[in-house]
Amino acid sequence: MPDYDAIVIGAGHNGLAAAALLQRAGMRTLCLESKLYAGGMASTVELFDGYKFEIAGSLQFPTSAVVSHELGLDALPTVDVDVMSVSLRGIGDDPVIYYTDPMKLLTHLNEVHGAEAVNGMAGLMAWSLAPTRALGRFDAATPPKTLDEMYACAQNEFEHSAITDMLFGSVTDVLNRYLPDPEKHGALRGMLSFLAVNTTYRGPATPGSAAALAFGLAVPDENAVLMKKLRGGIGSLTTHLSDLLTVGGGELRLRSQVEEIRTADGRVTGVRLQDGSEISAPIVVSALAPDLTVTGLLDAAAVPAEARERYTRVDHRGSYLQMHFALDGIPTFTEPYGMLNDPEMQSAIGLFNTPEELQQQWEDCRRGIVPADPAIAMQMPSVKDPGLAPPGKHAVSAFSLWFPVEESAGASYGELKNQMGQRVIDKINRLAPDFESLISRHTTFTPKHMGTMFGAPGGDYCHGLIHPEQMGPNRPGPRGYADQELPVQGLYLGSAGCHGGPGITFIPGYNAAKAALADAR
Repeated sequence: MPDYDAIVIGAGHNGLAAAALLQRAGMRTLCLESKLYAGGMASTVELFDGYKFEIAGSLQFPTSAVVSHELGLDALPTVDVDVMSVSLRGIGDDPVIYYTDPMKLLTHLNEVHGAEAVNGMAGLMAWSLAPTRALGRFDAATPPKTLDEMYACAQNEFEHSAITDMLFGSVTDVLNRYLPDPEKHGALRGMLSFLAVNTTYRGPATPGSAAALAFGLAVPDENAVLMKKLRGGIGSLTTHLSDLLTVGGGELRLRSQVEEIRTADGRVTGVRLQDGSEISAPIVVSALAPDLTVTGLLDAAAVPAEARERYTRVDHRGSYLQMHFALDGIPTFTEPYGMLNDPEMQSAIGLFNTPEELQQQWEDCRRGIVPADPAIAMQMPSVKDPGLAPPGKHAVSAFSLWFPVEESAGASYGELKNQMGQRVIDKINRLAPDFESLISRHTTFTPKHMGTMFGAPGGDYCHGLIHPEQMGPNRPGPRGYADQELPVQGLYLGSAGCHGGPGITFIPGYNAAKAALADAR
């Protein structure tokens, strides 16, 4: 008798989702996590006494209604916000306010930014429909599509052209078509560019970047709701999934690093841990990056050399900075952005650049140059969720592009980190002059730090960047690539690097669990 019916490696949101589903189906399931806490990049962590931060992920994304129902996600307590985010360029421009009420959003866009902005956003959403179907981001228990199957998703010539845009075009190409005015549509263009390229290592004018724009705009047809902010931070999601696993009889072990996936005669037999102990099971689901799984945990003889080599070509060049601040109070924004002092406007504030500036900054970062005016996505969740910080204090995070990861331009890695971190602070300070004086403590994470903390290669939270050559048939499903399945029975891949991709949608973990259950039956 094996020790367990199934072992899941990694207790991020995908791993926990897979483990909970396997346990619920009657399999004795063990979930192994090498770190001190579960959740991976969907964690709420107390970095400083009393200050809790969402280290990476901060929003529960829309997902398939089937997945949402099976995992009980609708029952989670949320933070009610009238405004999901505010986007601006910081040059005295009119901010774009993303009201959660669609009618309020449309009214705001029309009254402040003009009918052209409303029509442009409607055109963009129409453009994204066919690429959404082609990418299959929310396809539950469905394999990735071939290139021919992607194009078969088009229902007319417009949709066929949109899929071609997605595969070969750039973000700038698409934005110039629907939101062409660089000044009047500046904040919208900046936000959409940032939304896209933060999952790539490409500037918005670089061919192939439009795939990430389509990925970012995608919403599931049957559950087209806005993203959710969870009370207690994104870590409450981890708690829910952990409870779903353990209350159902499954087991979660922390500080348990898997060194090897054991195989014999072409099938999985279990795992070997760092301490040398072995645990047997006929099913292993890996929620680690697919290339780490295949090239790092499997014996080289278990996979043919040409198949193994394919997993070594994944692009993981994360290029960002993540900062977390403990503030002694709420910063005060000055005019013309005094409206940001309204608590309803403070959940998330985007200080964005133009697509052209983002492109130049990406090209500069490739030469080791830190952006002089970095684009920033700023979160102040403790405004609406005060339990994340001590009374009267606030926990604030800032995510910024682009951090040099190829060359150093003569500066050390630490010097580049400090330089870019200060520029992030300076940019926020230009809008809220007391921001820096309110900082009691702060920490800065680069892709290298994130890679160490979460085991994500290159700090790549996508486990494989959203480039068109890493999507569709070139993004593995639960059993490997659609045209080159792994010849190891009982092994399933279920990380963000799999079909479905990044974002807290649980699709890769769900797909892996369903594939394992189907094969077991």
